[in-house]
Amino acid sequence: MTDIRYLETPTARLAYARSPGVGPTIVFLSGYKSDMDGTKAVHLQAWARMQGRDYLRLDYSGHGRSSGAFEEGCIGDWARDAEAVIRHVAKGPVILVGSSMGGWIGCLLSQRLPRVAGFVGIAAAPDFTEDSFWASFTEEQRRQVMEQGAVQLPSAYGDPYVVTRRLIEDGRDHLVLRTPLRMPWPVRLLQGTEDEAVSRDTALRLLDHIDSPNLRLTLVKGADHRFSDPANLAQIEQAILAVGG
Repeated sequence: MTDIRYLETPTARLAYARSPGVGPTIVFLSGYKSDMDGTKAVHLQAWARMQGRDYLRLDYSGHGRSSGAFEEGCIGDWARDAEAVIRHVAKGPVILVGSSMGGWIGCLLSQRLPRVAGFVGIAAAPDFTEDSFWASFTEEQRRQVMEQGAVQLPSAYGDPYVVTRRLIEDGRDHLVLRTPLRMPWPVRLLQGTEDEAVSRDTALRLLDHIDSPNLRLTLVKGADHRFSDPANLAQIEQAILAVGG
């Protein structure tokens, strides 16, 4: 059984699980409204144990076992949460593995953490609050967000998304596809061709934007946004080995 631990910060009680091992700490960063008990996060912990590798998964505030209300959070909050847990747990270099929104958070942390050994993006969704949510809003939805403070969007993955004005405005303060994104370490990006949440155009923008001496994008025919079937999980394992093996 995994030992769930908690880090008390000035703003939240953050849950995390770590499997000690050797090498750079593999850090899994989950997506929007997802948590550290998702298929990919749990599978990679079991795989890391078998490999004897150091591994960390965590819940941002308002997600999973951590304290806080999801609707009150934003990208800046969740990036700070992840950074606090990583700095608390990982004493050496890290490999950042970001799924969907976790890919955006991973991009932010790659510029903040002192020792990054590699980056893996799985259907990475940088800048989605601006380029997906806001860009697709009708004028009425934009008015509702700015004047009433929130709008609900349907989701294929459960309850509707509540998009707040704070999420939109904070997102604009943390965009990563508008300025150079230097990653002087190996980078692997994985993207399913049947992903209905993140387009392959986003993956290509990220590919073109990252400055790395060792960068590859793999388009996986037929894979959807979850990227969680056995073949996809094996591809994530290989990507981790490629950047930090």
